[in-house]
Amino acid sequence: MPQKCEICGKHPSFGNQVTTRGKAKYLGGVGTKVTGISPRKFRPNLQRVRITDENGTSRRVRVCTQCIRAGKITKRIKNRPFQLPAEAQAILASQAKSGKGGKKK
Repeated sequence: MPQKCEICGKHPSFGNQVTTRGKAKYLGGVGTKVTGISPRKFRPNLQRVRITDENGTSRRVRVCTQCIRAGKITKRIKNRPFQLPAEAQAILASQAKSGKGGKKK
C-alpha cells in the first residue's frame, strides 16, 4: 500500500537533516556550525478514515490530514439520526393543526 493521499496525491518527499552545534549569535554565541547532513524522508500524515463517496457507499481510504481539515471528504455517519415512525409523525402533525399539545399557561 503506497504512502499516498487518495484525494490530493500527496506522497513522501526527500530532503536533508541538518545537524548543528554551537550557540546562535543572537543569543550571544559565535554562531552555529553544521556538523552533519544526512538524507531524510518527509512523510505525509495519512489517516485511514471511512468516507461516503459520490454513490452513497462508504469505504475506507488513506487521506492526509490537510484534506480532512479542508473538508475535501465527507465522513461516514455512524448512526442515523432518530426518526419517528410515519404514524407518530402523522399524529403529531394533526395535533399541531388542531392546536392541542401546546404550552400550558
